[in-house]
Amino acid sequence: MVSVPGNYPGFAFGDKIYFEDTRDYEKILEIARNEQIDGIVTTGTDVAVVTIGKVCDALGLSGLSFEAGKTATDKMLMKQKYEEYGVRTARYRRISLMGAEKEKQQDSHSRFENQDKDSKFIEYLEKELEGLQFPLIFKAVDTSGSRGIVKAEDSSKFVEAYRAVRENTRKDYFIVEEFLEGEEFGAQSFVCRGEVQFILPHGDYVFQGDTGVPIGHWAPYELEQSVIEDAKEQLQKAVKAMGLDNCALNADFILSGGKPYVLEIGGRAGATCLTELVSLYYGYNYYEKIIQAALGLPVDFASEKACPNVGMLLRSENTGVIQEIVNRNDREDKQIVEIQFDYQVGDEVQAFRVGPHRIGHVVVQADTLEEAKHKMEEALGNIEVRVSIP
Repeated sequence: MVSVPGNYPGFAFGDKIYFEDTRDYEKILEIARNEQIDGIVTTGTDVAVVTIGKVCDALGLSGLSFEAGKTATDKMLMKQKYEEYGVRTARYRRISLMGAEKEKQQDSHSRFENQDKDSKFIEYLEKELEGLQFPLIFKAVDTSGSRGIVKAEDSSKFVEAYRAVRENTRKDYFIVEEFLEGEEFGAQSFVCRGEVQFILPHGDYVFQGDTGVPIGHWAPYELEQSVIEDAKEQLQKAVKAMGLDNCALNADFILSGGKPYVLEIGGRAGATCLTELVSLYYGYNYYEKIIQAALGLPVDFASEKACPNVGMLLRSENTGVIQEIVNRNDREDKQIVEIQFDYQVGDEVQAFRVGPHRIGHVVVQADTLEEAKHKMEEALGNIEVRVSIP
């Protein structure tokens, strides 16, 4: 197991732990060679995806390639590939961070001169984005968890949106794309030997901050069969465009004008209880199947089960220290699959704004989706996390 130090429950299960930055693919490759590993995998985060591709290529392991990993973790490269292969997606522009910074430089602290600089900067972006329709989404191309992604209803939001991107990216460019009005939904999937094995659309509970941040999901998500087939076709096109193979897929779509548009696809399983969602819905251990695929073993994703379930993040409205955690739910309740707290009394937590600010999660199941949603409301009502305010 390899990770930077942190509050990660998986450490308790590792036979051997290396505290390393998983983005350092040369170091991770060195460890993989020394350990003579048979497979490498991650889930719920894009951070290590490029590294996995590097190790798979170098050691001949089952998994996505180095080039596919780079495409899956750079929204700009992803959009270019979608455009090239005819994947239905939102229109966009690439913006040079250096070009934008040149326009944004301020030589004086005068309030009026600063306002004038902002005005020139806005004019610069308006010219670069000519032809796109508001609202627009500013996106850092190398982040996950909705960091560095901000919606701009009009040009007055350009400066704020640009600052959010700049603070969250390691690249010298970002993208701005049209915000498609419609019904956003996600899908979990797996590609094996070039073919999409299944597609499970799911509904998303969204926290509205600077942009929409997923805080929970449910399945099944009711869509017309024609829409599901269209989404699968667009997913298969996107997978081919990105060169993804032998890996889990975390896809974001938006249904606009009756057609599904691909927003982005990650070369790993989704976070926010999405691996649990697949496991419960299909009746098998999805984590186990992801690992089997990484080991190069044959994997069967067929299932006749369809169990409605809901997963939701636990969040704090305030930044501070946890003073008390109360869980009044019945431990014998079979509809409650899991309640997990990532922090304990005395730990400091952040007011929720992006995915990594989560403080735990709840997963429930039932015979119908309506029952599952009702059980989730009940379970959340029986949980209290009291956080002190500094």
